[in-house]
Amino acid sequence: MEGFGVHTSMWTMNWDQEGAERAVDGAVQYKMDFIEIPMLNPPAIDADHTRALLQANDLRAICSLGLPENAWASQRPDAAIEYLKISLDKTKELGGEALSGVTFGGIGERSGFPPTEDELDNVARVLDAAAGYTKSIGLLFGIEPVNRYENHLINTGWQAVEMIERVGSDNIFIHLDTYHMNIEEKGAGNGILDAGEHLKYVHLSESDRGTPGAGTCDWDEIFSTLAATGFKGGLAMESFINMPPEIGYGLSVWRPVAKDHTEVMENGLPFLRNKARQYRLV
Repeated sequence: MEGFGVHTSMWTMNWDQEGAERAVDGAVQYKMDFIEIPMLNPPAIDADHTRALLQANDLRAICSLGLPENAWASQRPDAAIEYLKISLDKTKELGGEALSGVTFGGIGERSGFPPTEDELDNVARVLDAAAGYTKSIGLLFGIEPVNRYENHLINTGWQAVEMIERVGSDNIFIHLDTYHMNIEEKGAGNGILDAGEHLKYVHLSESDRGTPGAGTCDWDEIFSTLAATGFKGGLAMESFINMPPEIGYGLSVWRPVAKDHTEVMENGLPFLRNKARQYRLV
């Protein structure tokens, strides 16, 4: 996945036909190369409808998710493997190129303690099975480190590398997010350097999940390090404007992060595109 994209939470988190059409129209209006589709309920997605929309608009897609509690990999590995296979099949059917996100656990999964070896072993078993299945159907599979308040298993770039090495798969990439990096890394540049050759996808999200350029993320550090490391993957703008309660709870989003999607797209998108051009990433 290469180019400039957008997480479709900008317009909807409900990927029914109406939500899909609204999000695709928005992405086309702003000349995005690809979209990221949230898979809150994979079986309910109309894959034929989405595939037709993508093809008609010459738009590529990646899908993302967090595992539901009844399929948390650390506790219920068999259920997690089955859920990921269903999600991967749906990703393939709708024309997506990869499945990423918190594929190793849940958004809001916190034990109150550091991860145990048993938990990490379960996660590794799930990721190994998922990566192998992903490869067999011609897709890519990503893991996104998230902050300590959303998950206790993988929070940093180096922890993601450790998990990939633990699994030993050549079909897992790292998906970093500037919002989470702003909390967890000892400088965003260090997180990018730690992820190294595994880094293929980046969420461009401000420190408050609102409009990029209006918060405290060090965008020059982020883009200069990506450029210095020869990054060639996907850059996806992410801001959570439309949050259903169950997702807002896991993300601890209690107030509006921006007035509306127009504010974010009209101000944040040009800011990010200019930075990407400045550092010769696009």
